[in-house]
Amino acid sequence: MPTLMPEGAALRKAVQWISQMRQEGGKTSLATLIEQASVRFNLSPKDCDFLHRFYSAQQASANKKE
Repeated sequence: MPTLMPEGAALRKAVQWISQMRQEGGKTSLATLIEQASVRFNLSPKDCDFLHRFYSAQQASANKKE
């Protein structure tokens, strides 16, 4: 399955930041992290939709492996 690659530096930085926050094991929900990333990296609503789809696809892939 091809990997979705975000376009734009801000969106790539947001993906990296969210992934880092999740790896650090914080209790913050994914929706909250996406909201924080949208403010921190000045993302558009379209970018936020991408992030929701990206992490939903990633989670679905992880669930299939289990």
